[in-house]
Amino acid sequence: MNGNILIHGATMVLPNETGIGDLRIRNGVIETIALGEPLEAMDDELFIDGTGLHLMPGMIDPQVHFRDPGQPEKEDLASGSAAAVSGGITSFLDMPNNKPSITTLEGMMTKLKTASEKCINNYGFFIGATPDNVSDLQDAVGTPDAPIAIPGICGIKIFMGSSTGTLLVNERKALEAIFNGTGGLIAVHAEDEARMDERLELVEGRTDIAAHAEWRDDMTALIATQLAVELAQLSGHRLHVLHLTSGLEADWLEGITVMPSQATGEGAIITTETLPQHLTFDETDVAREGTRLQMNPPVRYAHDRETLWKQLKAGTIQCIATDHAPHTLEAKALGFPAAPSGMPGVETSLAVMLTHAKNGACSVEDVVHWMASGVADCYNMVGKGRLEEGADGDVILVDMSNAHPVLDENTWSRVGWNPFRGRELVGWTQVTIVAGTPVFQRTSETGPKGEILVEPGAVGQPLVMTPWR
Repeated sequence: MNGNILIHGATMVLPNETGIGDLRIRNGVIETIALGEPLEAMDDELFIDGTGLHLMPGMIDPQVHFRDPGQPEKEDLASGSAAAVSGGITSFLDMPNNKPSITTLEGMMTKLKTASEKCINNYGFFIGATPDNVSDLQDAVGTPDAPIAIPGICGIKIFMGSSTGTLLVNERKALEAIFNGTGGLIAVHAEDEARMDERLELVEGRTDIAAHAEWRDDMTALIATQLAVELAQLSGHRLHVLHLTSGLEADWLEGITVMPSQATGEGAIITTETLPQHLTFDETDVAREGTRLQMNPPVRYAHDRETLWKQLKAGTIQCIATDHAPHTLEAKALGFPAAPSGMPGVETSLAVMLTHAKNGACSVEDVVHWMASGVADCYNMVGKGRLEEGADGDVILVDMSNAHPVLDENTWSRVGWNPFRGRELVGWTQVTIVAGTPVFQRTSETGPKGEILVEPGAVGQPLVMTPWR
């Protein structure tokens, strides 16, 4: 627990190269990286033999719903954090559609305190926007002329279309007040409420799951994305479009989005993300799995999946999230349209993406960029997302050689199921380390579920993110 570790002989995925070597963490910070030449072990450090494993920066999931406060039967910050580290995620950003919704600085500080008591990885939280809480948002993120960055507060979340919570801001005047009056980053759930209302009659009375994607179609998403981009460009506000699902949006965003570190000029910096679900599933999977794969925005069609891959590799999409949003199997069994939307994701997101890499869809280095350094770039995170000297000692060891199936009984998420059940995946995390402290391991003795190594609250800090100007 002293934050001192020497990892020997691993294949290290560094910012500019990949090679076999040693990495030393002292007092929770990466002190030395040595390619080729082994480092001499010290008496006061834990020695881990990484031979045959890939050493990567800890992954960062920038969109989860850990359901705390208010829905412990689905998840809380303790179970969500445990699930995350089992999947190699050392930091996360959590959404405000709780019970009650988190729309004030007081609510945010309560949530941060709860995280400090329950989490075993690093955490950040969005404050929720309503049609009339601009002053509350300013308390948390400041104003355009005086942005602030409170550790653990990552930005504002706007639901432009109704989803699974009670937060909704869909009128232009209210949206303009938020874009023009606040500092920080705005992240949007982009679905147009008016179009959803209009299209609801098209699926009235239907109980087949295919109706979900027909109702919340790609134009519903595109209209909202276009409005959010317009407001960001008019105000100069930092914008992040959450969970991109459609090829239509991805192609439209080409030339508009940019990685913040590569942005030039005075215009608005706009980024976006997509999910492993939308890079893997299509309508045939939804037909087979039913409401297990029901989410908002929906899993769409094969052509959407192909375009998302194209634009992810082209750089139009900057990073990958999960939108981990667990519901009980009992609730999912209600069928469409009664079943709630959302699914777990933090435990398998990295393995899913590394399996795509193993199969040739991308490289291991791509995955590390999309799930670690790219996320840190999008959110101005300090010390996260890269294996480099001086960075925080959040690292993972991953097995790229041995495939294991996804089984519901091995899940750490409280709901006890996973949308990728039955799939053979590589890239399972063997050790997760946060600030130089091992928090999770998966060995032949523990079996494929693995084990948590620390008590809730023992490790993990609020993420530090510099303010947007």
